[in-house]
Amino acid sequence: MDVEKSLMATCCWSGTVYDHGNKEMEIEIAGMVNAGKTKSEILDYFTDKYGERVLSIPVAEGFNYFAWLAPLFIAGLGFTIILLYMRTSKDDLAQKTYPADDTIAYGDQIERELKELD
Repeated sequence: MDVEKSLMATCCWSGTVYDHGNKEMEIEIAGMVNAGKTKSEILDYFTDKYGERVLSIPVAEGFNYFAWLAPLFIAGLGFTIILLYMRTSKDDLAQKTYPADDTIAYGDQIERELKELD
């Protein structure tokens, strides 16, 4: 049963053999288990037959390291952004200067047009 959780169902590739209930693969796995094959031998057989795509958990080698490290990198980046945002104090925001109402270009014209709309 542990082997069935480690392999994707080849009929549709949408779930593991255990979840999907792919009878052909279940029979093939049961035959191998009854023949005394180990889990790694069974996984190697299906990997040779279908490629690494059949494994429900990618092997941490070569390019597959990306599948393992990308979530950690994204989480670290998100944590850093949140930390930098939280370090920006309200005092820093209050010190920023904003233009006074009278320095806005075309301020008089905007006020006149707003009064005309009322």
